[in-house]
Amino acid sequence: MLLELALWLSDWVRTFHVFSYITLRTMLAALTSLFVAFALGPAVIRWLAAKRIGQTVRDDGPQSHLGKSGTPTMGGVLILLAFAVSIALWGDWDNGYVWVVTLVTLGFGVVGWVDDWRKVVRRDPRGLPARWKYLWTSLIALAGVGYLAANASLPVHTHLYVPFFKEVAVPLGAVGLMVLGYFVVNGAAHAVNLTDGLDGLAVLPVVLVTGGLAVFAYVAGHAVFARYLAIPYVPGAGELAVVCGALGGAGLGFLWFNAHPAQVFMGDVGALALGAAMGMIALIVRQEIVFFVMGGVFVAEAISVMAQVAYFRFSGGRRILRMAPLHHHFELSGWKETQVVVRFWIVTIVLVLVGLSTLKLR
Repeated sequence: MLLELALWLSDWVRTFHVFSYITLRTMLAALTSLFVAFALGPAVIRWLAAKRIGQTVRDDGPQSHLGKSGTPTMGGVLILLAFAVSIALWGDWDNGYVWVVTLVTLGFGVVGWVDDWRKVVRRDPRGLPARWKYLWTSLIALAGVGYLAANASLPVHTHLYVPFFKEVAVPLGAVGLMVLGYFVVNGAAHAVNLTDGLDGLAVLPVVLVTGGLAVFAYVAGHAVFARYLAIPYVPGAGELAVVCGALGGAGLGFLWFNAHPAQVFMGDVGALALGAAMGMIALIVRQEIVFFVMGGVFVAEAISVMAQVAYFRFSGGRRILRMAPLHHHFELSGWKETQVVVRFWIVTIVLVLVGLSTLKLR
């Protein structure tokens, strides 16, 4: 019902010329998803609590986390609801990029929902078996990237652009784009999921990075700005700024309830969806390397897990870190949870500013 109303209002507001401006719709999308999250948050949290959808805390983790056991999880549904309503109202549904990003986002959210539901409601500690989880996320990622490869009508669509250099672009071709896109989208989704381990740790960096991506999307979709800034011009990409606005607003609304001490946790349903959305947007605007920089916190968390597992196997049981992912290592090294979270936020702010600096430093 809420989505139907949003779509009806979307048709109505299009009759006003002022709503044709991407910048205005981006701000309105952010505000809409923010207030939808504020409005629905208490009801969603009560529903999750009534269904006893509570977080299970590892016994071998930091002892300070034991008090979090039973806190409602799967709160990512709140993010997806707010996002869906906002993008239904302010998104341009004649734009293929809006469709593919939205569908990939919701697709990854469904996979995360199934995984969370099996873990929390069915009390299956395995959740969705890893091989099936990666299979489904891989298929969704390849479907989204395949759409981009099939519609890559311009050379700009299949080149890997190197930041800080005006004319350094590596031609990938359709197959290369598929391979790169798979790792960007799937990797981003699982990296955000690994980061989502402390109150507010993952969601604000997502908001900050989507804000940076919104700037790149807007200028990449504007022929004059793209030419002036020497970045690839991608016709139609400007509409993704509205998508970023909807994601950012939903994330901020969720942070209201996820800030320490958290009333609700995101769960895989939110983390996988948000990571996949950012990966798709970065891929479309041809800023994969900049995305790697701006999302450095997510990258570090993912690398910490891979390095820990690899070293543990090949060293006969020794560890590089006290505990992986990286945020747990800092906790066990003496940092308080709030210190880890805020310092990771600060690092993300710096990295986003570095990414945005590539617009002029070429």
